[in-house]
Amino acid sequence: MKKLTTLFLGTLLFMNNLFAQDQGKRFYKLPIYGKYFETSQQFHRVDTLKYNTMPASVKKLYTNSAGLFVTFKSNSSELYAKWCVTDKKVGLNLTAIANKGLDVYIKNRAGRWQYAGSKGTVKTCEDGLILEHLDSTEKEFLVYLPLYDETTSLEIGVEEGASFVELPNPFKRNIVVYGSSIVHGASASRPGMAYPALLSRRTGFNFLNFGVSGNARMEKEVVHMLGDINPDVFILDCVPNSSPEQVSERTVYLVSYLREKHPNTPIIMIPSVIRELSYFHQNWNNRNHLQNANWKTEYNKLIAKGGKALYYLDTSSLLGEDHEATTDGTHPSDLGFMRMVEQIEPFVLDVMKKHNIH
Repeated sequence: MKKLTTLFLGTLLFMNNLFAQDQGKRFYKLPIYGKYFETSQQFHRVDTLKYNTMPASVKKLYTNSAGLFVTFKSNSSELYAKWCVTDKKVGLNLTAIANKGLDVYIKNRAGRWQYAGSKGTVKTCEDGLILEHLDSTEKEFLVYLPLYDETTSLEIGVEEGASFVELPNPFKRNIVVYGSSIVHGASASRPGMAYPALLSRRTGFNFLNFGVSGNARMEKEVVHMLGDINPDVFILDCVPNSSPEQVSERTVYLVSYLREKHPNTPIIMIPSVIRELSYFHQNWNNRNHLQNANWKTEYNKLIAKGGKALYYLDTSSLLGEDHEATTDGTHPSDLGFMRMVEQIEPFVLDVMKKHNIH
C-alpha cells in the first residue's frame, strides 16, 4: 500500500510539474513539409512499408527527418518546442543540434530567411525554450527537424495570447536530391546548413533531401522508388558511396529508368567531392579519382546514345582549394556546404531556366 501511495504521489507531482511548465503557453502540431510522399509515419521521408524491398539500411535512413520542417507566423516574444526522437547516440562527427535538434529561421525585412537560433539535445524527448526576447511584430518562422534521427513527435509553443497561424510551404516546385551522407547533411553544424536546405532558402525552390548516409549506391529498388516521384528536376549526387565498379555498372540503369518514367525532366549529375583525406591516403586517392572518372564516362556514353535533358556539373573543386572545408576529411563543414552551394546553385538555376522552370 505504501508503494502504491508513493507511486501515486510521484505521478501527481510529475503531472503538476508538466502543467506548471505549460502554463502561459500554447502548443501546436503542424503540417510537415520537405518530403514528396505522403507517408504512414508523419516524420518519415519515404513510406518504408510501401517500398519494403529497398535495403534495410536505406529504409532505416529514410525514417530520419533530414530536410523536414514546419512553418508558421506568430507575434510571440518566446518560442518553445516539445519533440521526441529515438535513443540513438549522437554521431561522432555531428553536433547534438544536427543529430537530434531543431534549427530556427525567421524571415527578415528583406524577405530572406535568417538564422534565429537552435537547440540540440542528447535526450530522447526534449521540452524547452528555443527563442526569447523577440519583438512584438508578427514574424514568419521556419523550423528544421533533426538531420540524423527519427523524429517521433513535435509541438511548437508560443505565449498564451500570442497570434499563431499555420503557413503553406514557402518553397515552390520540387527538386529531388538523391545522394550520400553529404546530401543527408553530415557534417553540418545544424539542420539548416545541409546543402539542400541552403539551396531552398537561397532560391525559393523546394530542394527535397533524399540523402542516405553511406548508402547511396543506386540499387534498383531505390531507383524504382525515385522513379515514382514526379519532380521538376532530379539531382544525382550518389558517387561518394558507390564503388568505381558500381558507378560503371549502375549509372546507366539509374538514369535510363528515370528518363523512361520522366521523358522531359532535367537530370543533373554531380561528381563526388574530392575527399581531403585522399590527398595523402593513396587508396582513397585512387578510389575517389576512379569514382568520378567512371561517372563522367557513363555520362558521356548516355549523351552519345542521344540522352536528352541530361547535365553534368564538371568540377573538381566543390570544396574549394584551401583544404579547410571538411570536418573529418570527408564530410563538409558549414564552410564546405556553402562552397558547394556556390557552385551547384547557379548550375541548377541555369538548367531550370533552359527548361522554363520558374
